[in-house]
Amino acid sequence: MTSHVTSHAPAWTRFHTMAVVLFGVGWAMDAFEVTLIGNVLGALRARFDLGADAMSVVLGAWFVGLMLGAAGFGVLADRFGRRRIFLGSLVLYGVATLATAAAPNFVTLLALRLVAGIGVGAEYSAINAAMAEIAPDRSRGWASALMLNFWPLGSLLAALLSWLVLSALPGDFGWRVVFAFGGLIALSSAWLRRAIPESPRWLAARGQRTALATLVRRYPGRLALGAVLDFAEASGYYGLFAFLPLVVLPALHLRPERLPLFYLAGSVGALVGGFAAAFLLDRAGRQGTVLGFYLATALGTVAFAFATRYGAGVLMPGFALVNLLATGSWIAAYPTFSELFPTALRASGIGASVAVGRIGAMISPFLIGAVGATSMAGALLLLAGFWLLGAGAMLVWRWGGGIEGRGLALEQITGTPTRA
Repeated sequence: MTSHVTSHAPAWTRFHTMAVVLFGVGWAMDAFEVTLIGNVLGALRARFDLGADAMSVVLGAWFVGLMLGAAGFGVLADRFGRRRIFLGSLVLYGVATLATAAAPNFVTLLALRLVAGIGVGAEYSAINAAMAEIAPDRSRGWASALMLNFWPLGSLLAALLSWLVLSALPGDFGWRVVFAFGGLIALSSAWLRRAIPESPRWLAARGQRTALATLVRRYPGRLALGAVLDFAEASGYYGLFAFLPLVVLPALHLRPERLPLFYLAGSVGALVGGFAAAFLLDRAGRQGTVLGFYLATALGTVAFAFATRYGAGVLMPGFALVNLLATGSWIAAYPTFSELFPTALRASGIGASVAVGRIGAMISPFLIGAVGATSMAGALLLLAGFWLLGAGAMLVWRWGGGIEGRGLALEQITGTPTRA
């Protein structure tokens, strides 16, 4: 285990705050999409005459796009710079989402969700790499986690908008209005992002020709940790969100208009969990924070499974608690594995990890739907298994002498010889 070293990092400035906000919009858009689909699913089913697997198909197209965008644009962000990618990615997402508002049929809607997913996938690799590289070393975990906390904000916004718009407008018009709103926010944010310069660390490393094969050859342990942590959280998190419309609604016979209330409760829990992770990363350390949250989420999901017999009144606060723990888990995980990769390969490493994670995100809703059709508790126990997988990966990293990045400069993390 590498000993803790405090680096002499520059102080936090207004520029860092601006970067957190403008990068955070990318995460808010991802959450906006996932939550929005769940909220407007009833309207989409009515408009396009969709079957029971509609949400899984729409989310499947989104996750394929995320996987392609994260892996492909991660390599491009290492070669051509973070700035070009984090500007272009948000434009791509914004245009595709704006166009979704006018989708004439289901095939067009799926194609546009795929393109929008590519844009957000590109965001994953570029903005996480850039945030890690420009934040002061002493507050790098806090800064990255604070940026990631825009996810629950985006989820909250989507739930509120869906609840208000779908209540006030005809269903076939309301979902289009919400998509159009999301696209306009993304395009406006892309315009504001022009004020963020290129990562100075990437500029210093410019000219180094690297490839993903180098990452696999020289840093297999770090890449494996990132991939398993992301696979576990994506499977568990997206499976949890698929659990509501695929399992809870049919089993408890809830009216579709009540579903946004579940998402609202979950979003409040997510905000608390995200800020808790941000607080702990630079105080308790990366390894302890990630391990604690993943284990707590697994245990919380098991407890939630036993609570399912008591109806919606217990399920709603239970979902908020599990979402609190799940959000804290992935918000702690991203800064932890993002800082482990060298600058010339950071976006590629993040992108590869996220691409593996999206595989879990794609298969989890289908698994949850299949298991949940016979046992609601069984579906939740399956989700708990995903979180235990991530906890196991962090235990292996910790016991194997994996580096702890708290307080270290990025150059110390990537330049220190380790077994990984």
